[in-house]
Amino acid sequence: MSLNRSEKEAVISEVTSLAAKAQTLVMAEYRGITVANMDKLRVTARSNGVSLSVLKNTLARRAVAGSSFEVAADQMTGPLIYGFSEDAVAAAKVVAEFAKTNDKLVIRAGVYGGKVLDVEGVKQLASIPSKEVLLAQLCGLLMSPMSRTAVVLGALAAKKGEGTAPAAQAPAEEAAAA
Repeated sequence: MSLNRSEKEAVISEVTSLAAKAQTLVMAEYRGITVANMDKLRVTARSNGVSLSVLKNTLARRAVAGSSFEVAADQMTGPLIYGFSEDAVAAAKVVAEFAKTNDKLVIRAGVYGGKVLDVEGVKQLASIPSKEVLLAQLCGLLMSPMSRTAVVLGALAAKKGEGTAPAAQAPAEEAAAA
C-alpha cells in the first residue's frame, strides 16, 4: 500500500525526531521472520527503550539526512528494520540477542557516534554491559580500597587484641595467687 505525500512527511518527521534523540541506529534484514517472532522482537525492544520501525528505505534516508546517522545511507537497501535507541547499547543488544535465537534476522549495519559499524561492530557494541552494571562495577572499584583497608585494620586490631589478652590475664593470675 502506497503512502500519500502527507503520510510520507509524517513518517519522515517522526523518524527524524527519533534520530535526533537517539545515540545508536541498528539495521537488520528481517526477511522470512514470522509475525509472531516480529511481535516478540517489538515487545522486547519496547521494554528496553528501543524504537523499531520497518520503513521504506528512501523515507529512512530522507529522515536521517543531516543527522549523525546519514553516514549509513548507502547501507539502507533491501527489507530492513531500523532500531533507534537513546541508550548507546540498547538497540544493538536487543537486535543481537534476538538474532542469536532467530537466524532469519540478519544484522546489516549500525551507527554509533557518527561512525558506521559493521556486523562485528554491532555485536561488540551489544557485548558492552548496561549502564547500571557499569555503574555498579565502578562503585565496587571505588569501594575496594576502603574495604581492603577496613579488613587490614580489623585484622591488626584482632591481632593486637590477642597479643594483649594473655598479658592482661597474667597479672590477674599473679594477684590471685598472692
